[in-house]
Order: sequence, then structure tokens, then C-alpha cells
Amino acid sequence: MYPSKKNKTFGIFVKNQVKALRDNGLKVDTLVINESRMGKVYVIQKYLKWMMSAMKDLLLKGKDYQLVHAHYVFPSGLLGLMFKRLFGTRLIVTAHGGDIDRMARKNKQIFNLTKKILHESDHVIAVGDKLKADIVKDFEIEEGKVSVLNMGVNRTVFAPVERQLARKQLNLNQDNPILLYVGNIIKAKGLLELINAYKVCKETIPSLELHLIGAKKEPSFYEQLVSIIRDNQLTDITFHEAKGQKEVAVWMNAADAFILPSHMEGFGLVALEAMSCSTPVIGSDIGGLSYLLDGQSGYKVLPKDSTSLANGIKEILINDELRTTIIKNGESKARAYDQEVVLQRLLEIYEGRE
Repeated sequence: MYPSKKNKTFGIFVKNQVKALRDNGLKVDTLVINESRMGKVYVIQKYLKWMMSAMKDLLLKGKDYQLVHAHYVFPSGLLGLMFKRLFGTRLIVTAHGGDIDRMARKNKQIFNLTKKILHESDHVIAVGDKLKADIVKDFEIEEGKVSVLNMGVNRTVFAPVERQLARKQLNLNQDNPILLYVGNIIKAKGLLELINAYKVCKETIPSLELHLIGAKKEPSFYEQLVSIIRDNQLTDITFHEAKGQKEVAVWMNAADAFILPSHMEGFGLVALEAMSCSTPVIGSDIGGLSYLLDGQSGYKVLPKDSTSLANGIKEILINDELRTTIIKNGESKARAYDQEVVLQRLLEIYEGRE
């Protein structure tokens, strides 16, 4: 995944990491997919193009590389393994969640290939503690070979701004409580539950607004949401196209609460970005997101449970003491996961000092 002119946020966290590495003096080439569309034809085309580029790099420049860092274990790690076997290149793989929780479970062949990549790589990075535990247990990987290291948050971009100023910039109502979601518009992100929870909250908080920012990756599901919104006359729900990081940061500062009700989440970097903006996070008690929200860094709700989500939203909007605690702890966690801190740890892994 990597951004393009059409898809500016697609894999933006990888691009940010590449830029940071280059800024630290490393020479980095990228072999990426920047087509976000998921139809069968698009998938075949983009992977064929990607594989052909990989073969060209392997033949022409393979011996020049000291290290290959593959994001997503399969299939990216499989290409990295070719470089390692042919040229002895050091191989680092980063597991982001979907590659372990979904892709590897599609069939026995992919599971075994994933296991082979994990075993033969020099080091494995997991973006969350739960993901590391699954890798160690399910794929029988030595625990010392796996480090927990997320992509890090850019605290220069995601920095606190006075809410009134952020709302003025976005031409939003200064008084209405605002809920925000940022991510792909897909069922697995818990958006059906979010709409239902919003409907419940609207009964006691009539001025409540909900804004959803992201690419409509599942058009039929998006139409389902629109139908529910229309049938229930939920006129204060607004969908926005995917936006760049700087604009997302303004939205996060304008919101009273950030919502991430995912059914599955490897880490939840977008939640960390909201924390960095001093915006309280309400998220599912699931996967790596559960670890991120630990220590009252966010408010945990049951996954796939609109009632639990509605209760969490009301609590955050009404309970000032709890809200203050969560904001303070969230900011502390964002400092711990600062992009610069994460980068230094990544450089240690690259150099074999893990």
C-alpha cells in the first residue's frame, strides 16, 4: 500500500516511514501498490504489475540491497524471501493484522507460506501486542524474534489545536457535540453499529452530529448505510471523502470524541493520532486496539454492540472527569509512540540490534 495522486491516504503510514528513513540518511527504494480499488479485475492487474516490477528489481538491482523490509507478511514477504535466498539480503517483515487474522486463514497453503516467511525472516515486527502473541503461538515463532512496533504518530501534524479554531476552519457549528470516524467505509469497521448507536444518542442529545471520513471501499454497504440514515431521518450524519493527514488532524481537533468501533484491529494508528490531538477515543475492546486503549487511554466498548457503544458515547460527552482523564492518558500514550521514538527502534532492528 502506498499513496497516489488519486488515493492520497492509501498506505500513508508506509510513505511517512520511508520519508523518515530517507531523512535519516538511508537510501530507500519502494516497490508498492498504489491502486486501492478491490474489484477482481483491479486486484489481478495491480498484483501482476507489482510482481513484474519485483522481478525487474530482483534481476537488475537485487545484489545491491542490504535489507528488504516487507509490509504485510504475505505476499510481500514472499518477494522479500526471494531477495534473501538469492543475495543473502536481510529480511524484516511487518505484520499489520489483516495478514495474520484474515489472509493467513484463507486456506492451508497461504497459512503455510505465511509461516515459512515468518520463520525465514531475520526479524518480525508486529504492530500490536495481541498480534505478536498470535504470531508466536499460531505460527510457532520464537518470541525474541518478534518486536512490537507500530508505525508511530507524527506529533507535528497531529497536534492539539483549540476546538473553536478548528471548527471555524471547517465551518462547523461551534456548540453542537461532534462525533468523528476516520477510516474506510466498510462493514468490518463497525459502522452499522455506529449508526445505530448514534440514533440512540440522538434521542437524548438532539444537537449531536456524526461525521465519517473515508473511502467507500464497499459500495453496497455504503448504500445500506445511506438507506438506514434516510429511513430514520438522521440528517446530521455526513460522509466525507478521504482526506490528507493535515486536514484529518483539523477534524480530530474539532471533534468532541473520536470513534473506532472496529470488529478487528491490529493496532489502530488512527486512534493514536486522535489521542495526539487531545481528542478522547471510544473504541472496540478488540485485538491491538484493546491494548492501545488500556490504562484509561481511551474508552473501551464491546465490539458489534451498538448499545455498549451508545453508552460509551454518552459517558464521554457527559462525564467531564472521565473525559479529562482519558485525554490526559491518551496524550501520554501518543508521546510514547512518537514517530521519532519508533524510528530509532526500527533502525536498531535494521542493524540487527533487536
